[in-house]
Amino acid sequence: MLEAFFKPSSIAVIGASREPGKVGHEILKNVLASGYKGHVYPINPKANEIIGITCYPTLIQCPESIDLGIVAVPAPIVPQIAEEAGKKGVKALVIISAGFKETGSEGMKIENEVMSICLKNNIRILGPNCLGIIDTFTPLNASFAPLTPLRGNVAFISQSGALGTAVLDWALGERIGFSKFISLGNKADIDETDLVLALTKDEITKVILLYIEGVKDGKKFMDIVQEATQKKPVIILKSGVTEAGTRAASSHTGAMAGSDLAFNIAFQKAGVIRVETTEELFDLAEAFSYQPILEGPNIAIITNAGGPGILAADSCGKYGLRVAPISAETVQKLRGKLPPAAGFFDPVDILGDATADRYHFALDTVLTDPDIHGALVILTPQAMTEPYETVKAIVEVRERCYTKPIVTSFMGGKNVEEAVKALEEAKISNYEFPERAIHSLSALFKYSEYKKKPRTTNFYKFEVDPNKVQSIFEKVRSEDRVNLTGAEAIEVARAYGINSPLIELATTADGAVSSAEKMGYPVALKIESSHILHKTDVGGVKLNVNSPNDVRSSFYEIIGRTHVFYPNETILGVNVEKMAPPGRELIIGMNRDITFGPLIMFGLGGIYVNFLKDISFRLAPLSKEEAKEMVEETKAYTLLRGIRGEKSSDIDSIIETILRVSQLTSDFEEINEMDINPLFVYEREKGSLALDVKITIKA
Repeated sequence: MLEAFFKPSSIAVIGASREPGKVGHEILKNVLASGYKGHVYPINPKANEIIGITCYPTLIQCPESIDLGIVAVPAPIVPQIAEEAGKKGVKALVIISAGFKETGSEGMKIENEVMSICLKNNIRILGPNCLGIIDTFTPLNASFAPLTPLRGNVAFISQSGALGTAVLDWALGERIGFSKFISLGNKADIDETDLVLALTKDEITKVILLYIEGVKDGKKFMDIVQEATQKKPVIILKSGVTEAGTRAASSHTGAMAGSDLAFNIAFQKAGVIRVETTEELFDLAEAFSYQPILEGPNIAIITNAGGPGILAADSCGKYGLRVAPISAETVQKLRGKLPPAAGFFDPVDILGDATADRYHFALDTVLTDPDIHGALVILTPQAMTEPYETVKAIVEVRERCYTKPIVTSFMGGKNVEEAVKALEEAKISNYEFPERAIHSLSALFKYSEYKKKPRTTNFYKFEVDPNKVQSIFEKVRSEDRVNLTGAEAIEVARAYGINSPLIELATTADGAVSSAEKMGYPVALKIESSHILHKTDVGGVKLNVNSPNDVRSSFYEIIGRTHVFYPNETILGVNVEKMAPPGRELIIGMNRDITFGPLIMFGLGGIYVNFLKDISFRLAPLSKEEAKEMVEETKAYTLLRGIRGEKSSDIDSIIETILRVSQLTSDFEEINEMDINPLFVYEREKGSLALDVKITIKA
């Protein structure tokens, strides 16, 4: 699909300049210096030739067809260039030029005009306002980056051109190679998802790295990236992780679904490995580029210094790995050749006077143990240490134990410099400090666990009544409301099979008594207003009302209290609800994320939900396994299973309710927020009951 960007048969540099230092000059120079084998045509109406190559005044006058145009002219001229590209049959444009939507409304108009022309002519666009594109195997450097990266099997997609140039410079110093480097810019057409799809199919690329600030199309992103991570690791550094962008939310779920949470949940669901720093991004890139994945959590640590070994062991606990339980047989082998003062249990401390032979023996012995899944070799430079020879020893062991990852932490500077270069040449991942090495191993393990996990694509659908829900929403909109009344929300829940108590809206005290008599005592009374969502805060709830007189007095008391707090509020009435037997209070809710859609929440409910925050989240639609995981990862799960002789709760009914909320909120995109709080859950096989339901829809 994007072949014209990566393997063009001909290139035109539109806006090529004769002056060194100008963007158009540097791009042309980079294309030629990269070793590109196709025809290159500089386009400049004021020049006859640039860098010894014949120049043409327009695209139209090029003597052959053009696959890829690289545009470096002022933004107002770009629509004209797009028209010429359409007439010439150009397949793709990399628009380096700035001055588009990033500058405001005028720039946005130009960008939209360019997009319209290119859509009409089936031209794909990378950018605008981007650094360009590099493919080290074509080879092609169609960018204005000052350096061309080394060849490698890592592809890097960056939304920031400035970060891209810094990374390229840094990577050369670290001898990290790239298969492709792509700057996204404004993402007017091609976005991160299009590129992940292309790179998934690229046989040279083994690891996909991204720096992004956001995702253009959440559903498309999830579909493509879930496929990609089945074949190769996708590692993402995303900026903008603070809560400053969280919109005001009326529901409990919305209040706790922060601006960055949906990205975490989406990445987890898609198998993306998320990192927090640029250093971590390339630490993991190196690990995945060089190492086999880690098939289990047991790590052997071989060290010639106690302190770094302990730091590595502590990091294993932090990152979800285990200091390996070395078998008695392996310990016996180690005792046979290591000094008596050595440490024979993980970490294996081979002492400060360890030579390369001792490293070889210890590493070979522990990796032969079937319960050991990978190893970290720590070396600190002592007078007797043989850093370079130790690298040779590690390489020999790796050739025999090639299915188990081996990473190193050669600590120090000058004394290990030659050895570290040898590790790079041998493609053994080395980290300055052991904590970074363990973090990289943990990523290899998490990715292996994700790949083993069965992927659900078929989601169970309950028999429901969507027409009933649609009619309620139409009524709410016709009254120019976005908040459903309690009775309406309960009706919606029931239409999707969510068990709820009887409820009726009463506008008079006599009406409240009539409803209570019909339902049977005791009943609960709750104020109903479009803007009062947390009723207990205003004294708008009365529970266990047992007689007609109590219903009347409670009705007037609730109305009166509400008027005190909200004197100008329109009160729709009082909901009369059949009291339910007490159960464990839980919450199930949904907040619709602007990028990824319905974000489902489960946790401990009632009035404490915002304080205890014992909650879990997943993106809908949910599988039964995901709903089960949501319940099991909360502290509430311990209570639900029963403690100190208590009977266990009906966990199956909770899971079913979560799945029904997932189906409802997936079916109706107009639902912005939903809370069931509390959901009372009873003993096993006695079900659960949605006592209070809040739903907010789009205007």
